[in-house]
Amino acid sequence: METGPTITAMLADGPLEGKRVEAEVVEGRPPKTIDVPGDDVTFRYCLAEWVQAGQSAAYTFLYRVE
Repeated sequence: METGPTITAMLADGPLEGKRVEAEVVEGRPPKTIDVPGDDVTFRYCLAEWVQAGQSAAYTFLYRVE
């Protein structure tokens, strides 16, 4: 299965602080939110700033996904 272009999501805080994950670009932009799996739980992160450039974007912790 082919995937589209990706960016590197840098997790700025929360339980996965410092981790980097790949996220698919949506309509040419980083996604507004991403769900990142932890050990036994998933965490939701939100784009830190609407204006970001380059191949990476910073994300801040929102909440644990039940």
